[in-house]
Amino acid sequence: MELRPGLDPQTLNHLGEDHLPGYLGVVVTELRPGLLRAELPLREHLFAPNGYLHAGSVVSLADTAAGYACLAHLPEGSSFTTLELKANFVRALREGVLRCEARAVHLGRTTHVWDAIVTGDDDERPVALFRCTQLVLSPS
Repeated sequence: MELRPGLDPQTLNHLGEDHLPGYLGVVVTELRPGLLRAELPLREHLFAPNGYLHAGSVVSLADTAAGYACLAHLPEGSSFTTLELKANFVRALREGVLRCEARAVHLGRTTHVWDAIVTGDDDERPVALFRCTQLVLSPS
């Protein structure tokens, strides 16, 4: 597995500044072959009116981690789009920092599959488990 030249956590964070990841506060903290780590500090706008973390906030973190990981493993000039995203929520988190680790399951010519585990702070117990499938878009 090789990483796309010129992509590192700082570059990925810059790409997301004026888009949903930047608005939410997603920060990529590590990128290496087959793995990307990101985090999301919990703030009030990430919660639903009932006081619990909005599922969409957690999904956005996992989809961003898997998406950025996919992009970092594509050939220059290629792009992708998410085909499927499955989420299992296993516990709630109401404060602290969400952490996500996306790992490559399959890096093919036409599809990538990434598993992502979201945890909270330094607690290894999962908050949510994800599987993302991306369609690789080759340059025209």
